[in-house]
Formats: sequence, C-alpha cells, structure tokens
Amino acid sequence: MEHFSKMFARTTFFIVIVISFMSAAQAALPTKDQPSLAPMLKQVMPGVVNVSTKSTVHVRQSPLFNDPFFRRFFNVPNQPQERERQSLGSGVIVDADKGYVLTNNHVIKNAQQISVTLRDGRQFKAKVVGTDPEVDLAVLKIKAKNLQAVYFGDSDALQVGDFVVAIGNPFGLGQTVTSGIVSALGRTGLGIEGYEDFIQTDASINPGNSGGALVDLNGHLVGVNTAIVGPSGGNVGIGFAIPSKMTQDVMTQLIKYGSVRRGQLGVYIQDLTPDLAKAMDMKNTQGAVVAKVAKNSPAAKAGLKTGDVIVEMNGIPVKNSSQLRNSVGLLRVGSKITLKYIRNGKEKHGTAVLEEAKRNKVEAKNYDKRLAGAVLGTLDKARAMDEDTGVEVISVEQGSPAWVAGLRKGDVIVSVNRRRVQTPQDVEHALGSGGGGVLLNIRRGNGALFITIG
Repeated sequence: MEHFSKMFARTTFFIVIVISFMSAAQAALPTKDQPSLAPMLKQVMPGVVNVSTKSTVHVRQSPLFNDPFFRRFFNVPNQPQERERQSLGSGVIVDADKGYVLTNNHVIKNAQQISVTLRDGRQFKAKVVGTDPEVDLAVLKIKAKNLQAVYFGDSDALQVGDFVVAIGNPFGLGQTVTSGIVSALGRTGLGIEGYEDFIQTDASINPGNSGGALVDLNGHLVGVNTAIVGPSGGNVGIGFAIPSKMTQDVMTQLIKYGSVRRGQLGVYIQDLTPDLAKAMDMKNTQGAVVAKVAKNSPAAKAGLKTGDVIVEMNGIPVKNSSQLRNSVGLLRVGSKITLKYIRNGKEKHGTAVLEEAKRNKVEAKNYDKRLAGAVLGTLDKARAMDEDTGVEVISVEQGSPAWVAGLRKGDVIVSVNRRRVQTPQDVEHALGSGGGGVLLNIRRGNGALFITIG
C-alpha cells in the first residue's frame, strides 16, 4: 500500500509537470489577437506579378575571329554572333478590368518577348503600352480574367517613420515580402534617373524587386521599387521607390499617348540656400532661384527674369529646384502653369505655356567607333544650372565602348580635344583634330574630369 501511494504521488507530480509545460507552450503560441500583416497581404499579393523577358544581344568578339586567314590557320570554329538573354523583374496590376501592369522601364528595355506570371501561376504574354525612360516606368497590358489590382495610395501623405512593405520577385525566387519604414522622402540628385523624387526605405529591396510594389499598412500602393544602393549590388538597407503620385501622372500619359512629351519652361534654376536668401534679403528660405532665362522661352514670355525666386507653381509651394523641375517635367507640352515669384522683395505672378524642347540627338558611333553605345544631344536646358555650353550624354549602353571609356548618362561634354562644343556636330568636327587620340573634358554633377581614349 505504501509502495502504491508513492507511485501514485510520482505519477501525479509528472502529470502536473506535463500539464504545466503544455499550458506554458500554449501561452507562447501566437493568438488571433496578435498584430500581423497577413490579412493585408492576402488582399495585395495577387496584384503583384513576376515579369520575365527574353531578348537577343550581339556577342562582341575580337576582330581576329572575323579574319578568314586566322580562322583557317588556327582551325577556329564558327562562333555565334548573337545570344539570348533573359531577365526577371516585378510588376503591379493597377487596372484589373483593362489588364494594365505597371513596372520599371529597365525591366523590359530592349525585350523581344515579355511574360507576366500571376501569383496563382497563370502566365500571359504582355504588350508594351508605353515607356518613360526618364522616370524609369513602363505600362504593360495582358489579356486575362479575374485579375486583382492594387489600389493607389497617397505618397504625398507619407512621413519618415511610416511602416511600408515591399513585394517583388528578388533573385527570381518568387514572390517575397519584406517590411521596413520610410527612411527619407524626396531623394534627388542620385543620378539614377532623369527625374528623381524617391522614397527611401530600409525594407529589403534586391535585384528582381524592380517594378514591384511598395505598399502602406492599408495595402495601398505608395511607390514602385526601382533601385538600391549597395557595394555588392545587394540590399544594405537603402532602397528607393518612385512615389505613387509621380507614377500615376506618368502612367496616365503612357496609357493615353504611349509616351511622355515633356514641356519645358526654359529656365536655369538652383536651390534658394540660406546664404542666397540672406543676400537677397528674403525671409523665406524655400524656393527655386532663376539663374538665367532662355531667350524666347515660355519663362521669358511669362515675364521671369534672372534673380527671381519661384515660390509657388499651380498653387503648390516650391521647396527647391528639384521639386520645380519634377513638377514641370510631369506636364505635357502645351500645359498652362501659374507661377508666383519674388522679385526685389515684391510678390509677382505669371502664366506660362510649356513648349517642347528642341534637342538634336545623334548616336556617337556615327562619329567614332570608340564612342559606340552613347547617344549625344544638345544640352537639356531644364537640367542646366550655370553653364551655357556643352553636349549632353543622353544615354550609354552598359558594357559598350563608350561605357568602358568612362562616359555615363547625364555627363556633359564641355570640350573635345580642347575645343569647346555646343552641339553633337561640334563633337564630330573636334574629333578630327585629335591626331588619333581623344581628350574629353566632362562635367559630371558638381564636379569635372578628363577622359582620354586611345
């Protein structure tokens, strides 16, 4: 009997321990009351797609391989002149009824075949509706039923510290979700795109996320993931997204016209710094200072003069030159704008009708094969600050001779072989005076450098 009592006591103790452990384990499990992003993501993720492209690229070979004698003597087999290239990215369904998908231009650039894969596994061929390389956006269209769109949010209402979620297809792994906060707003001057007003976030964005969605906690699209800054090409907590306000403005034009015909105001502008404000005896420290007005431009017709400080456009306060440039750059040719500016301490008003920029573009390979891959053009007045002359590098194909030589998009060629240049034709004439070599004086951002090409 005593033995049985001891055994019963030990068994009871063991049962109590097991019950206590189970109670503790159950207490540690998540409950329905705990916060989770899952309900929101369940609604949003079907609207984010994977975008894959196929294109044919020319294979660069040594000139020796094109020499019949060399090929016959060394028994060199025929080499393919072209190869197929595939790339992966992301996109966002923004109109379920019409099948419109928003993505980055660089995701589908030069693609001969574009496929969109939905979260449910369905795959469709996509047609390009329109592209805007300057903002790096593109609109695709697919013929599909039962699509689910992601609704636009108000990117202007974002604040630093707001929680955001990035959804995309990093490294081709498939749909992936990361979260973080808005780290900064209005990032410009990064040299990533022609028109910049980025949302910066620490939500992980990696290669393949381009074109994907940046949403708020309500599941509304506040940005399109576009670029990252990192020494190895991977995420280090600095990612950038195009604000939804900018994407909507561009998307509307791409759907309606297929392209964006940007209007030009015709002014050289710079930020109103505290020093400039003090020198101009201005209490206001926000605005865009007119450094110069182009002749016969919309700005000149509106009455603007050098030294004026533009403080408002279409009723919206102008904080700096980048904001004004972006605001003008999102409007089409023929758009009418109202301006409020300060001149000698007095408030003035003017009206301007934006005109199309007249730019002379040419492929640099027509002048010199060593510059192949670069497209040159007359200087974009909207991007100029305090220089009157130069030829702008409108684009450079990565890996091309021009890229290898050191040219980059946005560079301004001030002189060629010590001769000042203002037009692409000036570059052609100056190239003939180098005796075989090429010496370029380049203005890049706020700096300058020389590039030599042998």
